[in-house]
Amino acid sequence: MRFFLDTADAEEARRVKEWGLLDGAVVKPDAAAAAGRDYRKAVSELSQVCDGPVFAAVAAGEPKGMYKEARELVKLGKAVVVRLPMTREGLRVVRLLNDEQIAADVHLVHTPLQALLAARAGAAYASTPVGTIDGGGQVGMDVVDGIVRVYDNYGLQTQIVVDAMQSPVHALDAAAMGADAAAIPF
Repeated sequence: MRFFLDTADAEEARRVKEWGLLDGAVVKPDAAAAAGRDYRKAVSELSQVCDGPVFAAVAAGEPKGMYKEARELVKLGKAVVVRLPMTREGLRVVRLLNDEQIAADVHLVHTPLQALLAARAGAAYASTPVGTIDGGGQVGMDVVDGIVRVYDNYGLQTQIVVDAMQSPVHALDAAAMGADAAAIPF
């Protein structure tokens, strides 16, 4: 299982890289804002530190805006993966980006069916926010288990990212279930 650092701080990424545990990064706009950092600059800096994917989210909500913003985000680094919401509009943009061989992550995947739709649209990654799901009264790791089973049943290549972890147990369970990556805070 790969570890993606959930951060907007390139210095944290450098430290984790020194430990040999940095496989990529997830940069969330709210985390960059909370740290007083420019989002695009944070994505660019992390792209220079990471050898693996750097997930960068679009802010636009309509397809044309998402697509335009996605095209701008990929210019920030060689391994930028565009993060799109699990919506009809988001899936539409995933398909367009896939046609251009631009990697996309569909995030906010709350059910195995949504993960199946993301894979069918051509997403390279599907991210499930287990902490958020747990907070809503469901068991987030049960959703991950269902996604792993669906993807295994059909040999789907979309990688499963366990996101919004709130406990080390989430990381352990994700590894045991066969998730591809965990987005872990510093």
